[in-house]
Amino acid sequence: MVSDEVVVQTAAEAAEDVIFSRIKQSQVKDFDVTVTFEEGVLDVDVYVNAPDANRDEEKVANDAALAARAAVDELFAEESA
Repeated sequence: MVSDEVVVQTAAEAAEDVIFSRIKQSQVKDFDVTVTFEEGVLDVDVYVNAPDANRDEEKVANDAALAARAAVDELFAEESA
């Protein structure tokens, strides 16, 4: 059984990976990745503030949240295999 802590950490790392693969760390003024996993329900919220990056910050945040969910799905798929 995967612990709640591992689920949260996996999701957060995946989200951060997406953010920093698309925007240079020096261009990110602020970001926040909030992940909760309670009673089997994953909630991921991502905020990115990088006004000088010439990127759609909302799209990067949404993609990061999707990547977080996919990483958790993969984690559980590996466990059940």
